[in-house]
Amino acid sequence: MPRLLRTVARTAVVAGTATTVSNRVSRRQANKWGQQEAAQAPPPEAAPAPVAAAPAAAPAPSMIDQLKELGELKEQGILTEDEFAEQKAKLLAG
Repeated sequence: MPRLLRTVARTAVVAGTATTVSNRVSRRQANKWGQQEAAQAPPPEAAPAPVAAAPAAAPAPSMIDQLKELGELKEQGILTEDEFAEQKAKLLAG
């Protein structure tokens, strides 16, 4: 059973890391494209006021939160020292 938990935890960490990296790349691309469009578009004459603000999306977990979660998984024995070091390196490199 501990082996199954370790596999599930490792999958969750990898998926979370992949999601974080994917979101970061998407935000960078959107910002880059937005800057390019703003530079090319003429300034608007008058923009109408928004009717209602859209609800904000839930913020992505911070790197510190993810590192804390990795540390907890290691303390619980779900991740080995090598797995912890590998996932930590991925987070810090991203």
